[in-house]
Amino acid sequence: AQTKTLELPNTGQAVIIDVGEGRDIHPRDKQTVANRLSAIALARDYGYDIPYRSATYESMEVEGNKIVVTLDVQDGAQLYTFDTHEPIGFAIAGEDQQFVWAQAKLTGKDQVTVWSDEIANPVAVRYAWASNPICNLYDSNDLPVTPFRTDDWAE
Repeated sequence: AQTKTLELPNTGQAVIIDVGEGRDIHPRDKQTVANRLSAIALARDYGYDIPYRSATYESMEVEGNKIVVTLDVQDGAQLYTFDTHEPIGFAIAGEDQQFVWAQAKLTGKDQVTVWSDEIANPVAVRYAWASNPICNLYDSNDLPVTPFRTDDWAE
């Protein structure tokens, strides 16, 4: 819902899934939150050439039993993972709309390939789609990737 508000003029979103607390919606790390919010204003309203926007979902393409997700990454940044070599936090589903945890691999500066041996014909992917997600995908501007879903199914 928050990401959809970006369609409105003069809005911004600071992704802070990496600074929150599991049992408290209000992160104690106010400095990181403030830095990300101020970067939005400085870049968009005052013209500073600084990174301010987390990568967002752009498109997906089914390739056999895998889905290749392309992200809109700001100004030539590229994706990387934190703590492990492989991206964590992806789930994938077939036409039955039942999500299972998926394996993922960075396959380009702005692409992630997602699959599960449990899903032969995938149709949808979700990333960091939880109240307190375990995820590790960032862009090289050190901004976490925005949680996303490729489906519009009822929960």
